[in-house]
Amino acid sequence: MRAGQRVQESIMNVHASALAEAHLPDEQTTAFAREAIEDLSQQPKKLSPKYFYDATGSELFEAITRLPEYYPTRTELSILKERGSEIAKIIPEHAALVEFGAGATTKVRLLLNQCKFAAYVPVDISGDFLKEQANGLKRDFPTLGIYPVAADFTTPFELPKAVASMPKVGFFPGSTIGNFEPHEAQAFLKSARAILGRGAQMIIGADLEKDERVLHDAYNDAAGVTARFNLNVLVRINRELGGNFDLSAFTHRAIYNRERHRIEMHLISKKSQTVRLLGTSFSFRPGESIHTESSYKYSIARFAALAQGAGWRVRESWTDAAKMFSVHALEATE
Repeated sequence: MRAGQRVQESIMNVHASALAEAHLPDEQTTAFAREAIEDLSQQPKKLSPKYFYDATGSELFEAITRLPEYYPTRTELSILKERGSEIAKIIPEHAALVEFGAGATTKVRLLLNQCKFAAYVPVDISGDFLKEQANGLKRDFPTLGIYPVAADFTTPFELPKAVASMPKVGFFPGSTIGNFEPHEAQAFLKSARAILGRGAQMIIGADLEKDERVLHDAYNDAAGVTARFNLNVLVRINRELGGNFDLSAFTHRAIYNRERHRIEMHLISKKSQTVRLLGTSFSFRPGESIHTESSYKYSIARFAALAQGAGWRVRESWTDAAKMFSVHALEATE
C-alpha cells in the first residue's frame, strides 16, 4: 500500500469515528454527513449538487428559473407547450408518470393536461417541498392518483404498489441529466430503466451546446441568486451537520470548461482558513475551490449515444427554433 493511501485511510477512519459519535437524527442526515466528509477530504474538494435542495435551496432554484439570464426553464417550457400534442400521441393512456427529482409542478402540469395519466409519482430528496407541491396538484387534479416518494432518485427505490400494474413513463426535465458526469448519467439512465420496468418510456430534457457568453451569464446572474443558491449548501452543512463555514469567506464562481463541454460551479475560499465539521477539520488555501456542480451541454447526437448505451432508444427529439435546448422521448430497448 502506498504511503498516500495509508494517510487517506487513516483520515477517513478518523472521520468515520466522528460520524459514529455524532448521533445524527435520521438516515438522510447521516448520508449527507458521510458524503460531505468524504467529498471535502478529496483533492480537489467537492460537494454533491443533490444537497443544494433543502427547502431554501429548492425555493432559490425556482427563483433562478425566473431570471432573465436563465434560458433553460422557459425554453423547455416552450417546447413542452408547442410539442405537447405530439408527446401525448406516443404516451400510453392510463400510465403512471414518475418524475425523478420533482420540483415545482409547472412543467409536469403541461404533461398532465395533455396526456391521460392515471397516476403521478413525484420523487425527490426534499420531503417537505415534495409534500407541498403534491398537495397543490391534488387540488387541481382531483381524479389523479398522486403518490409522493421521498427518496434519493439517483439510487434504487421502490415505486408505490398502487402503480405496479400501470405502464410507466419517466419524466426528467430541467437538464438535470447534465449535472451528472457522463458515466454517472449513463448509470442513472440504467437505474431509471430498471425502476420503471419493461416497456418503459421516458421524457427527458437536455441542455445544448451554445455560445459561451450565454452560458456564463446564465450561471452568473446579475441579481446574485445563483450565488446564494450555491452558498446555501454551506448554510445547510452548518445547520444540519454542525459545521462552522463562514459564508463571507467564500465566493461563487461559474466557468465554462470548453474541453469537457460543461459549466462548472465552484465555491472559492477567499483566504487561508480551517473549517470544522462533526469534530474534524478541513483546511483551505486562498483561492482553493469546492466544486459543487457541473452542467454538461450536449449535442443531439452525443445525447442519443449516451441514452443508447444505457438501454434506451431515442424515439423523438424536439428543440426550440434557436436550438438552445432539447426534449427527448426515449423508449426502453428489449
